[in-house]
Amino acid sequence: MSRALPRSRKSLALAAGTALLAPLALASPVAADDPTAGQYTVTALKFTVVAGGRTCVIDADLYRPAGVDAARPAPAVLTTNGFGGSKADGSTDATAKAFAARGYVALAYSGLGFGKSGCLISLDDPQLDGRAASRLIDFLAGTRAADDGTVIDHVLRDGAGDPRVGMIGGSYGGAVQLATAAVDHRVDALVPLITWNDLNHSLDPNNATGTTVPGAFKWQWTNGFFLIGEGQPLINPGIDPSRFGSPTCLHFVAQACATQRLLNSGRYPADRVDEMQRFARSVSPVSYLPQVEAPTLLVQGQADSLFTLNEAQASYETLKAQGTETKMIWQSWGHSGGMTDPASGELNLGEGNLETSYVGKRILAWFDRYLHKNPNTDTGPAFAYYRDWRSGYGEARAVPPLSQKLYLSGDGKLVDTTSQVARGSRTYANRLVPTSHSESSLAGVLGLPDPEPYDIKGTHLSWRSEPLAGPVEVVGAPKARLKVVSPEAERVQDSDDAADKLVLFAKVYDLAPDGTRTLVNRLVAPVRVPDVTRPFTIELPGIVHRYETGHRLEFVIAASDTAYFGNRGIKPVTVVSAPGDTGVLEMPVVQGGLS
Repeated sequence: MSRALPRSRKSLALAAGTALLAPLALASPVAADDPTAGQYTVTALKFTVVAGGRTCVIDADLYRPAGVDAARPAPAVLTTNGFGGSKADGSTDATAKAFAARGYVALAYSGLGFGKSGCLISLDDPQLDGRAASRLIDFLAGTRAADDGTVIDHVLRDGAGDPRVGMIGGSYGGAVQLATAAVDHRVDALVPLITWNDLNHSLDPNNATGTTVPGAFKWQWTNGFFLIGEGQPLINPGIDPSRFGSPTCLHFVAQACATQRLLNSGRYPADRVDEMQRFARSVSPVSYLPQVEAPTLLVQGQADSLFTLNEAQASYETLKAQGTETKMIWQSWGHSGGMTDPASGELNLGEGNLETSYVGKRILAWFDRYLHKNPNTDTGPAFAYYRDWRSGYGEARAVPPLSQKLYLSGDGKLVDTTSQVARGSRTYANRLVPTSHSESSLAGVLGLPDPEPYDIKGTHLSWRSEPLAGPVEVVGAPKARLKVVSPEAERVQDSDDAADKLVLFAKVYDLAPDGTRTLVNRLVAPVRVPDVTRPFTIELPGIVHRYETGHRLEFVIAASDTAYFGNRGIKPVTVVSAPGDTGVLEMPVVQGGLS
C-alpha cells in the first residue's frame, strides 16, 4: 500500500523572540525535484519474540521511502506508542509518516502489551521491552526476518549487523528508547519526549531531598494508567493469550500489580517499601542510564504533573556527567496539556510540523548529525526552554542555578534579608479529607472541568513577598528549606510504617494585584518529612514563568492535596520564625530581582 505526505509545508511565521535554526539540507536518496520525493510504501509485519519467559508477537509497520534500496540505503527511525496506544495511534503513525516522507526508513511498532502486540505490560523494562526492540533492530540490520520471511537490505549500515538507527517517541515510547540503548549499543541517536527518570518519584514523589522515604501516592495518574492496562480486553477484544497474566494481575507483570496494590493500601512497611522501590528503579532510566551511550536529545513538557521537568533534568545531568552527548529542551506541552498555537514554534507530532517548529527543527538537526553523520549540522544549544510571554524559546548553556533568596517571616511575609524576619509562629492542621486542590490529574484526558487550585483556611500556611518592582523571569526548580514542629508526628517518628510520617505539600503561587492566584502549571511538591525533628530541603517542580510588575510571590505549605494520598491521622504543624532561624525560599531567577 502506498501513502504520501506533501513534499513541503508552508513555513509558519514564528513570533518575535523565537530562536530559529538554519534550514537543513538532509541527505536523501531521492533528488529534491524527483516526482517520487516524499512518497513511501507501508508494509504490515509481525515479529515473534521471547520476552519475560513468554513468546509473543510484535505488530509493526515498515515505511520504505521511494528510491531507497540496497544501492541507495537510508538511515532508519524506530518509533512506538505511549501508554495505552499502538502503532496506529495519531502520534506514532504520524511520526513514522513524517520521517518516511523525509527519506528515512521508519519502523513503527506496538509496544509489548498494547495494540496487537503480545506479552505482558512490563513498564519499559530494559530486559523485556528493551530486548524486544533490539530484535527489531536485528531486522533493520538485515540479520533477522519478519514472521512472513521478509528480509530487508535498504537500511544504511555502520558494519555487519549494525544498522544506522535512531529512535523517537513520547512518554512510554520515550523511556523504551533509553531501555533499548542500554542493552543495544547499535542505537545511534535518541529523542525521548516527556518521559520519566525514576518511577519512584513519578508515582510516589517525595520532594524532600536526600531521602529514600516514600512520598505521597499520586493516586489519580497511577490508577488511571493501571485501569487502561487492565482494561485491554475491552479496548482490543481477542488479544494474544500471551497478554494474560493471573486473575489478580491480568495484563501487567506481577511486580507492577504488587506495587500498585501497596501504593493504594496507604501503608509503607519497610520490607515492602524496599521491594517496591527496587522494582520501580529497575524499570526506570535512573538505574540503567550508565549503559546509555547514544546521543540523546531530551524533550520534556512544562505542563506535566506526571513526569515533571525535574525528571528530565536528572537524566540530563547523569548523561552529561558520564560523557554521553546530550541536550535538553523544555517545551510547553506535556501530559497535563499546554499545547500552544503551532505558529508559536511548538512541535505537534500529529501534524508532523518538523520544519516549522522549533523543537521539530532541533529533532531534524539531531538526526541529521547522528544518523546522516553530517558533522557540520548545528544541533543547537545545550538547553532551551519555551517562554509563553514571548511565544518562543530562550537558550542557555545550562539549566540556570538558584540565584535569589527570600526568607519566611513570622508575620507571613517573604522578606529579602534575615534581619527583616519578624519573630513569630503560626499553625495549621489537616483534616480527614483533602482541603487543598492543585489539579484533577485526568480531567484533560477525560475532557472534564477542573476547579481552580485552592487552599482552605486553617489547613495551610502562606508567606507573601512585596509587590515586584519589575518583571521577574524564573527558569528551573525552586528550593525551600524548612523546620516544622509537630508533636503528633514526632510521637510516631520511629514507627516501622513510613506512612505514619508527616506529609505536606509545598508550592509557589503568582499573586496578581487583583488577588488572582495562579499555581504555575498546577504543580506542587509533595513531601513526606524524613525526620520531623530536623530541618529539611524541598525541591519544587521546575517551572518557566514570568512574574509581572506588581505581582507577588506566595509560598505555601498545605496539609493535603486532592491528587495525592496524605497524612494518616491529624497532625497539626507549627512553623516558627526568628531573625537568625527561619525558612528560606530560593528561586532560579534569570532576569529581574525579587527585592
